[in-house]
Amino acid sequence: MSEERIVPDAAEFTSAASKTTVFWTNIFQSLLVAAVVLWVLDIPRRVFSVAFYTEQLLTICLGLTLALAYIADTTRKRHWSDWVAVVTSLLLCGYIALRYEKLTYEIAFLPIEGIVGSAILIALIMEASRRTNGWGFVGMIAAIAIYVYISPQLSGDFQTRYVSPERMVVYLGLDTNGAIGSILQVAVLIVIPFTILGQVLARTGGADFFADIAMSAMGHLRGGAAKIAVVGSALFGMISGSAVSNVLAVGVVTIPTMIKSGFTPRRAAAIEAVGSTGGQLMPPVMGASAFIMAEFLQVPYGAVCIAATIPAILYYLCLFFHVDLEAAKHNIGAAKIADPPHIFDVLKSGWHFLVPIVFLVVALIYPNLTLLSPEKAAVVATALLMMFAMIFGYRGKRLGILEMLKAIMETGRVSLDIILIGAAAGVMVGIMSISGLAFSMTIQLLTLAGGNVFLLLLLIAILAFILGIGLPTVSVYILTATLLAPALIKLGVTPMAAHMFVMYNGILSMITPPVAFAAYAAANIARTDGWTTGWIACVVGWSTFILPFLFVLTPSLLMDGSWTEIALNLARVTFGIWLGTVAAVGFAFTRINAVSRAIYAVISLAVVLPPEAFTGAIWINTAGIVAAIVVLTIDWIRQRALRRQGKVAEIAPTPY
Repeated sequence: MSEERIVPDAAEFTSAASKTTVFWTNIFQSLLVAAVVLWVLDIPRRVFSVAFYTEQLLTICLGLTLALAYIADTTRKRHWSDWVAVVTSLLLCGYIALRYEKLTYEIAFLPIEGIVGSAILIALIMEASRRTNGWGFVGMIAAIAIYVYISPQLSGDFQTRYVSPERMVVYLGLDTNGAIGSILQVAVLIVIPFTILGQVLARTGGADFFADIAMSAMGHLRGGAAKIAVVGSALFGMISGSAVSNVLAVGVVTIPTMIKSGFTPRRAAAIEAVGSTGGQLMPPVMGASAFIMAEFLQVPYGAVCIAATIPAILYYLCLFFHVDLEAAKHNIGAAKIADPPHIFDVLKSGWHFLVPIVFLVVALIYPNLTLLSPEKAAVVATALLMMFAMIFGYRGKRLGILEMLKAIMETGRVSLDIILIGAAAGVMVGIMSISGLAFSMTIQLLTLAGGNVFLLLLLIAILAFILGIGLPTVSVYILTATLLAPALIKLGVTPMAAHMFVMYNGILSMITPPVAFAAYAAANIARTDGWTTGWIACVVGWSTFILPFLFVLTPSLLMDGSWTEIALNLARVTFGIWLGTVAAVGFAFTRINAVSRAIYAVISLAVVLPPEAFTGAIWINTAGIVAAIVVLTIDWIRQRALRRQGKVAEIAPTPY
């Protein structure tokens, strides 16, 4: 469920590293996954009558993750210092785990072993995080730490309380509000089980199954190849929750198919990048940020899934409208596929993939029915998937138990960066918590916005976008949820809407240059440049820039309201998004000029304007809908006239 780091396959890894490194990497990742699965199933207590603190398990998993981080990087040549870091990580975390209960009693007295051990642990976490995720997040944490020691000398709202270095270090290393706190717990105990499910699903043919469903349902329509990408990415994204993984699993099929059908390589890559990015927003298995959100809000994960449903639908509807209008604009027909599968044949041979997914959805949304926590539901769903896959297979291929176990084992390396982000984020949150910086930032934002909700939303969106330039999606969410979301809540925005707002703005880094991880991954498959692909993806996924504002000001879009209100607002916003997509593509019933595109854009904003934005906004909605009907009628009449004259398809395609 990590978005940014593309993990090499086994053959590449073996060829790039020594046998010793491969051996210990397999040992560490196997132990990590085994520890998590055994804990989730409560095996130590039920079978061996052994009970220990969750923090002890987290410390053990952190030690194994740190050890992996220092030897699993295939791009670096192994150095003796790496092995020193591995041994230190294991010994230090093992020591903390064994003495954790006593250390919690001694922490208030700042024992020397606690100070030294915590300092070493924090240094190991920061360096490992730098290696796997770059300088961005680590640099941000360092900047916050420096500010905390300068701010006591400042005045007014910029001032924070002084904390001694010894107390700070021990708090960050050993307290449950620090490195081994709730964020690491989510990353280890919830994200890993869902990552296992995604790994097994991909290995057993789940990605092929979803692609075949999309192909059979959409391939015969105009722009069929692009619609296959949209639907396939949405279906696979429901389980993977990772933009880059989605691109690699689905894009290898859909991008070449789109290019063959007539889409340019850059646009094909952009469509796939936007479709795959939506996987982080698509229930039931959203990105890691959604699990952390549930922890921050102290609500069941199912509540986050329910709230995210309509925004996810609107996101993919906008993308679907875009590819449909783009195909009509350039006369791109059905997908060029030899012997396309029939929907009934696909469902007949792959129905067993749906069973664990349906079970998972029910378990997440109705936990009282299954009596399972999200992580247990993921483990049970994985077991069902493995059983069905070994019995039935897909496309005549069945994986053996050893291949299944290998896929599960590799989850340890795949989850490496998200666990390190969780530990580093715990350090960051701990710094802000003990110093009072989070409260100070809320006051500063409220003062800057002057109590204006829209201005505050705009300010936070800009800050989230800037943070996304250099940080992974999860890091952006944690930063913005800690520093920025409380200010929105103070102004009356519901906690769910505030956190959903910052999460949506955080994922923009997946498609917006200069980072644009999903766009660059898709461009690599299309053999084109990622920079231009990223900018095209911004146009294709334009709705991501306005949807957060809409559901903050219209709570019914987050399933907060009556069913009548939800249905009416969904229909209104869907119509408005279609109008906006017409403006973005430049095609309604026929091609439209720049002036008409501007008119459609203005009408779109009038239609989607939240009725709750201000008194009288509902009349602007009404005027927008009436104007849209008039303009569409005029364009329809113009299209009929052009068709009679045979001039509909005489304009050359755009250069990209």
